[in-house]
Amino acid sequence: MPRFRFTVEYDGSNYVGWQRQDNGASVQGSIEQAILGLTGEGASVRGAGRTDSGVHARGQVAHADLTRGWKPDTLRNALNAHLMQAGNRIAILDVTAVDETFDARFSALRRHYLYRILCRRAPLALEAKRAWWVAKPLDHEAMHAAAQMLVGRHDFTTFRSTHCQANSPVRTLERLDVTRIGDVIEMRATAQSFLHNQIRSFAGTIKLVGDGKWSADDVRAALEARDRKACGPVAPPDGLYFMQVDYPTHEQTAHFD
Repeated sequence: MPRFRFTVEYDGSNYVGWQRQDNGASVQGSIEQAILGLTGEGASVRGAGRTDSGVHARGQVAHADLTRGWKPDTLRNALNAHLMQAGNRIAILDVTAVDETFDARFSALRRHYLYRILCRRAPLALEAKRAWWVAKPLDHEAMHAAAQMLVGRHDFTTFRSTHCQANSPVRTLERLDVTRIGDVIEMRATAQSFLHNQIRSFAGTIKLVGDGKWSADDVRAALEARDRKACGPVAPPDGLYFMQVDYPTHEQTAHFD
């Protein structure tokens, strides 16, 4: 069956998350409904990563197998029409016909996330549900220095949800940078894979450093404790964005007439 790769953007505010669930609308389920409406096929859409309720994406990647060899642009436009008609805040940015060996999840080399904190006295209007509102200044340079304590290969038990289903808490964090643009503090994380709630746990902990309540040594001690109770508060989902997925450059594409 022809396999298609999708690059997906979505506002996660009104979804229970990426994964299909019984307790509300999901991003995965909404795309599957669009495919069903367009093709009449009950296709399964597999994503590169699961995002929680309220988490956004600018570059989620997914794949699905369809019986017809669609022209990619035609498929993209038709699916977007169905998504819009259903009132979804989901957009298919790009569709590519790929070889059957491509898997959105297992072919991924690394994943990139962004967490945004908006520091100002006034509450958020345009940025509501798009960033974590913090009503006082944070020391982003201290936050960045502390974040470097987490870079590398570690047991991240402290920074994963107790509901995490990963077989191992060990991950290699390639990057955790904290920068400021005006009132917005951005934390960017890169790794091959992440644990459940890992980035939001990072953000909540690093924010304590920006507040002056923790030091870089406290972050290191929390990591070394390998104890969930040693983690700072988990940051809200509003500021988290799934930005991009990297795949091998030799990834095989397919062409359908």
